[in-house]
Amino acid sequence: MPAFPYSTTSTSTSIPTATVAAVPTSLALPVIEAAFPRQLHAYWPALQEKTRGWLLEKRLMPADKVEQHADGLRYTDLMAGYYLGAPDAVLQAIADYSAWFFLWDDRHDRDIVHGRPGAWRRLRRALHTALDAPRDHLRHPDVLVAGFADSVLRLYAFLPDTWNARFARHFHAVIDAYDREFHNRAHGVVPTVEEYLALRRLTFAHWIWTDLLEPSAGTELPDSVRRHPAYRRPALLSQEFAAWYNDLCSLPKEIAGDEVHNLGISLVKHEGLSLEGAIAEIRRRVEECIDEFLVAEQEGLRFADGLADGTVRGKECASAVRACLGNMRNWFSSVYWFHHESGRYMVDSWDDRSTPPYVNNEAAGEK
Repeated sequence: MPAFPYSTTSTSTSIPTATVAAVPTSLALPVIEAAFPRQLHAYWPALQEKTRGWLLEKRLMPADKVEQHADGLRYTDLMAGYYLGAPDAVLQAIADYSAWFFLWDDRHDRDIVHGRPGAWRRLRRALHTALDAPRDHLRHPDVLVAGFADSVLRLYAFLPDTWNARFARHFHAVIDAYDREFHNRAHGVVPTVEEYLALRRLTFAHWIWTDLLEPSAGTELPDSVRRHPAYRRPALLSQEFAAWYNDLCSLPKEIAGDEVHNLGISLVKHEGLSLEGAIAEIRRRVEECIDEFLVAEQEGLRFADGLADGTVRGKECASAVRACLGNMRNWFSSVYWFHHESGRYMVDSWDDRSTPPYVNNEAAGEK
């Protein structure tokens, strides 16, 4: 049976035990390994191949870096482990957009590292414009902008204009948050813990990944459902887990790269914790997030049951909410294993711990 009744793929795929990565004790979360079974969308092998081809077609990565690094970065694994039940075309569009997002993050990082504020300003403005009119930017001279326009235009094809407008609103906020991050890093500003947590919800794109649950479920949820605490709470917890676990795993990489945006760095700078104490505090927050999600998940399922009011629309809405909740749960295992399998976090294997081997150090129009 498909993972959900509207999936175009016949089943999900379990992960062979032999391929499961070893997890360092300091980063191991037994509750994830025991209580959050890991699966991949059955479309995943084709997804990986087509996203690799899309990166080449759009010239988003040099061919040699695609060949050497694209599969090992596991970007498609992350999405294929999250949006189970999504129609294949939806998952493909999400995976390509996700790969683009990582590349944008890398460009942003390199523009900071190499002191290219002009290049960043041009990119920021172009992305804001392309988000509102993607069709007009498919041939933009900056391949990152053109690739963004292509991926956004495809995402806009699945649900009504109201969903598209919401996605755009949420991503405009993400672009602005990246600009604040650029300023902080350029000036060595370490945000306070509360400032960091608020910024992180935007730079990690909490509401973008949550929005994408809806085309995966095949329907736009009413505002009254999306904004209900029984839906919003587990959605937020799943994203907070991902952001904070990312901070835990990427702390060595970000210290090596002279970063200022990591919960651990804010805890050391503003709360007076030692590095070891900050790591322990991040881990405590991560584990608390899991515990709270398990409670919120049950509240969400009861909320979904209440939506099934005997009408066709009520039944469809209840089914979609259950599907979204199921994928919020999938996010935990997908994020967890991604961090132990992706070459993005294998700092010890890099020739230079401050320079990822998969990045392009050049910026469009400014080298």
